[in-house]
Amino acid sequence: MTFEEVSGCNTTDRKMDTVSQALEELLVAAQRQNCLTVGVYESAKLMNVDPDNVVLCILATDEEDENDVALQIHFTLIQAFCCDFDINILRVSGMKRLAQILGETLTDSNANESKDLHCILVTNPHADHLKLNEVGRYCKESRCNNQWVPSLALRER
Repeated sequence: MTFEEVSGCNTTDRKMDTVSQALEELLVAAQRQNCLTVGVYESAKLMNVDPDNVVLCILATDEEDENDVALQIHFTLIQAFCCDFDINILRVSGMKRLAQILGETLTDSNANESKDLHCILVTNPHADHLKLNEVGRYCKESRCNNQWVPSLALRER
């Protein structure tokens, strides 16, 4: 392994950690400002009514969700809609960490149904603008590298 490969990996890892931290801070700030829409169906309804107010779409999955055909179809449709309206999209793994960030549990009090954290929209362009710019820049750089829907892994803390 060359020095460039080693330093490139470290740079990429640091960038991913920085973007991950920015996303976490953005989600907390947007939640405080009541600027989050959580859930696949809720998100689809909002994008249908007011797509101009959506600034970031987060599609979250874990390994067990990869075989959920209905969820993948929803994701494909949401991604197409986001591309049509120039909304930044970010695929995120780490549902447990995402639930911690949002102060949610993955199951309701009766332990019957999982919370739907698969799609989250940030809906206010003024929600912690600096962090939104950082996440948006990451999405734009990824598109320039032909990765139309960038991925990010949220790490447990």
